[in-house]
Amino acid sequence: MAHFLDLLDDHGAAQLRVVKPVITIGEIVAEIMAVDVGEGFRSPLRLIGPYPSGAPAIFIDQVAKIGLPCAIISAVGNDDFGWLSIDRLRSDGVDISAIRIDNRLATGSAFVRYRSTGERDFVFNIVGSACSTIRRDAAASAVIASAGHIHVMGSSLFSPAVVSLVEDAITEIKARGGTVSFDPNGRKEMLDVPGMRDALARVLAQTDLFLPSGEELTLLTRAHTDDGAIAELLGAGIRSVVVKQGAAGATYHDRERTCRVAPMPVNEVDPTGAGDSFGGTFVACWLLGLPPEQCLRFANASGARAVMMRGPMEGNSTLAELETFLSVDALGANLWLSMMNTRRSGPRN
Repeated sequence: MAHFLDLLDDHGAAQLRVVKPVITIGEIVAEIMAVDVGEGFRSPLRLIGPYPSGAPAIFIDQVAKIGLPCAIISAVGNDDFGWLSIDRLRSDGVDISAIRIDNRLATGSAFVRYRSTGERDFVFNIVGSACSTIRRDAAASAVIASAGHIHVMGSSLFSPAVVSLVEDAITEIKARGGTVSFDPNGRKEMLDVPGMRDALARVLAQTDLFLPSGEELTLLTRAHTDDGAIAELLGAGIRSVVVKQGAAGATYHDRERTCRVAPMPVNEVDPTGAGDSFGGTFVACWLLGLPPEQCLRFANASGARAVMMRGPMEGNSTLAELETFLSVDALGANLWLSMMNTRRSGPRN
């Protein structure tokens, strides 16, 4: 595995792009997880957390870990859940200047429990939380004005106000030559929300890099097959499509090529947020101008490393950590991460 500094030599330092800030807009939540596998939350059970979470927050934290300038426009309550998230994002290098502190509403939350099948039960508080107050203010305008790229999460389009803000930001960033990446991050059921399909379609029409997972590939296309959907998306003007396939790896498509990265056989502890970690790494590497094969390899390692740690963004990684992770085999990767976790936690009495 080539080191990142070797990539500079291989491709020429001048060819690696100077990246303007990457931004995203959407929910920040605190996530609390059930310890025991089972169904639902209808009886008392053991919980662990809170963890900083929210798809756009996980994504932008990973972009920061790669080393790109980045920011998030969001809102949290003036409470411990909010400050937990702000402190994590700030410490990892995210510009938190456009995170509003709401003194009236609590920070959004998500309770998660895994079933034996691997499916998850959720209890969300987003629409009724501080997230509902996300809006354009002076701080948000300043962040948008500095940005060269915006990443949109479909899950974040939960209100007309956020949709309007996202679309305005896209228009402004594209007008000055910037780019858009889009992760639909949802299921077919979300298309039943009034106005959601139209909002997603408008974002897709402005997208340069599309990052669906599984069945999301055909969520917004007339085609019902993967090959048909990819051809339709590329024909509509999208530059690149990256299909995240979880345990099956990932595939990159553009008009000239298709390349695939095989899955990394690791010990899965918690897959929540792994797709967002993958996306953050791929987008960062893509913006830097790395070849698609390298973008895929780093992103695949990022997603694999993320599932090995409990908590949505606890496994977010620097490039140095990803290089080390890729330099060992699957058994070594699990052993290495176990050692890293031991070092982080320290000895226990």
